[in-house]
Amino acid sequence: MSNRTAAILLTIVAVCAAPALADQPAPSAPKAVSRSGIPYKPDDDTAGPKEIVDAIRARRTGGKLLNLDRMLLHSPNFAKGWNGMFGAIRGQLTVPGKLRELCIMAIGTLNHADYEWAQHEPEFIKAGGTPAQLAALKNVATALKNDKLFDEAERATLALVDEMTRSIKVSDATMKRLRKLLPDDQVVELAGTIAGYNMVSRFVVALGVEFE
Repeated sequence: MSNRTAAILLTIVAVCAAPALADQPAPSAPKAVSRSGIPYKPDDDTAGPKEIVDAIRARRTGGKLLNLDRMLLHSPNFAKGWNGMFGAIRGQLTVPGKLRELCIMAIGTLNHADYEWAQHEPEFIKAGGTPAQLAALKNVATALKNDKLFDEAERATLALVDEMTRSIKVSDATMKRLRKLLPDDQVVELAGTIAGYNMVSRFVVALGVEFE
């Protein structure tokens, strides 16, 4: 048997042995249950009251509910208040977007909130962050002293995040440092953002919310 004939026969055998398309596993469906055992609400019209679900969808890319939303919607009124507050934090404040996202990434590290980190990694880059800064933020204690990757306002913001998250109480030195760099309204907004995203991290970690 020639080499050419042998090659043709091997090809035929391989094609016949290949599983039919119908036998291939279907793409995985969205998770129905969180790691805590609490089920996610479905991403459809039964998720909750229409006006609340629509308001949440309006903030989401493509109108798709996140697993966070599908957990929050177990309590529609809580979901409504949450959506209003974080809609304001993300779209109605004067503090620079990069400082906001810097806070969120640092909180994700400090609180071991992988979901929070994964959701906001592209947002940090979009707001002007760099891959090198992202890598550095895996160690907040080191990052807040890194004057090569972070400017003074960013390092002062990281100091605020670190103290608010780990100690709750903020030192006079850190507050004075921030107030020299930013107007008071932005300092207040940063403190509110840090407090808010500490709540997010504690919520998603406690309830085992997983990345979509």
